Amino acid sequence: MNFNWPPINRESAVIITAAEWRAGGDPFDDRGRPFIGDANIYITNVAPHNPEGGSGGVEFCLHVDWDSPLHVQVTISVLEPIEDFIFVM
Repeated sequence: MNFNWPPINRESAVIITAAEWRAGGDPFDDRGRPFIGDANIYITNVAPHNPEGGSGGVEFCLHVDWDSPLHVQVTISVLEPIEDFIFVM
């Protein structure tokens, strides 16, 4: 997946989480909420990038281990720019 967002560039520290999402059920919030269901849902390969003809953004892989479609909520948090790169070979 790719999400373009101006606050993100290749030096951004980005944290992405994912969980199953359920609509309704909460009388105080009709927007729904994330919850822990039976499916394994996780994010891998987070790669912030510079603008490519538009906004900067982040690419990532969203994994949903379930046999049928599920509603999933993804949360993207952008922190301060990273302080240093360390290359490991």
